[in-house]
Amino acid sequence: MTASASAGRAPGELRALVGLALPIIITQLGAMTLGVVDTIMVGRLSVDALGAAALGNVWVMGTMILGMGVMHGVDPIVAQAHGAGDGHRQGVALQRALVLALLLSLPLAGLWWFTEGILSAFGQTAELAALAGSYVRVQIPSIPAFLAFYALRQYLQGRGVVAPAMWVIVGANLLNVAANQLLIFGGLGLPGFGIEGAGAATALTRLSLLVGLALFVRAFGLHRGAWPRWGRHAIEPAGLGEILAYGVPVGVQLGLEMWAFQATTLVAGWVGEVGLAAHTIVLNTSALTYMVPLGLSMAVATRVGNLVGGGRYVQAQRSAWVALGLSVAIMACSALLLIGLRGVVPALYTDDLAVAGVAASLLPIAACFQLFDGAQVVGGGILRGIGRTRPAAAFNLVGYYVLGLPLALWLVFERDLGVAGLWWGLTLALGVIAALVVGWVRRRGPASLVDAGTDADAGSA
Repeated sequence: MTASASAGRAPGELRALVGLALPIIITQLGAMTLGVVDTIMVGRLSVDALGAAALGNVWVMGTMILGMGVMHGVDPIVAQAHGAGDGHRQGVALQRALVLALLLSLPLAGLWWFTEGILSAFGQTAELAALAGSYVRVQIPSIPAFLAFYALRQYLQGRGVVAPAMWVIVGANLLNVAANQLLIFGGLGLPGFGIEGAGAATALTRLSLLVGLALFVRAFGLHRGAWPRWGRHAIEPAGLGEILAYGVPVGVQLGLEMWAFQATTLVAGWVGEVGLAAHTIVLNTSALTYMVPLGLSMAVATRVGNLVGGGRYVQAQRSAWVALGLSVAIMACSALLLIGLRGVVPALYTDDLAVAGVAASLLPIAACFQLFDGAQVVGGGILRGIGRTRPAAAFNLVGYYVLGLPLALWLVFERDLGVAGLWWGLTLALGVIAALVVGWVRRRGPASLVDAGTDADAGSA
């Protein structure tokens, strides 16, 4: 294939990626909005309730992320099977993921049941730990529903069907507001249940996600051609092991990343209240902008997986480079906005001039951080698409825990840089991870799967 032909196909790949990514980005923003609404409404109860809910959510997400990662184990299987036109393998992968969702719910339920004791062991006050425990325990029945929803979403996404999850998350946001209002504060003949009501509303919303998406699939026949009858194949150890082999490294990768950011929040608390508040503002802002490359990451996992499944390895490599270039362009724009609006963004969160000043000083560092964050998350999506999920977990371990966090602690406590030291440490971590992932894509990406004369693009070369 000539260079001009390759360049000519890049706009086509860009259109394909954007078409997949936009609904996913909206879905991710909608999922984030669920947590924002919960925080706002619980905050109306009391400061203690807000703190307890925040602690509870740290434990919920810090453990649930492992289950979510395992559900990502269907990504390469479904995407590649769809590209190869193998509907049976797609449906079986979903069935096995649903079985794993039920099995994984048991240890997660145990971890959530003992939330109070675990938080107490980490030095939280007895009152806050008890409130957090009651908030989390009532959510336990929603664990299998949420993991099943996640598996179903990834199954549809791997087949290029991304709009249903977007509409379901929009509906869930509306339900979440109504359920929080009713169960936290009371109404329609029900008393208010306070923080336990907030937990119950969250559980109800998670259940609605599964029910809504399942109804969508059933009503529009989105499973047709890729759904065999339930059978013993759904519980075959080798098939379950395949999903775990792909998914556990993803869970570890996501967990290492989330736990690193949670650790920096704990360290920011040691620095002082002003530093913690400023760190929280910048972290929240960065999390919002992160939804865009995260959606692109999920889109490229699907696109690359579909192309690899169809034997179109060269085109899959092209798609990978287009996605990485797009992520850098998007996050460069985001970085410029953070720098340009560094005096405006903190004011949206607080009237405290000291907090706003520290947050404004952190935003340029976060702008640098953005460029690496976009590249590493999209690179992780490429690796999921080709079924090579272990390297990203190893890269995160090295980037965050061998380099980034130790540097952050040294800068904070030995060089007295305060919370700025945390952000420089995170920037180093993500820079290293991004470099390792991009290097891996270059050397071991989809094009490395080509055997002489076997690539489906070869006829057009």
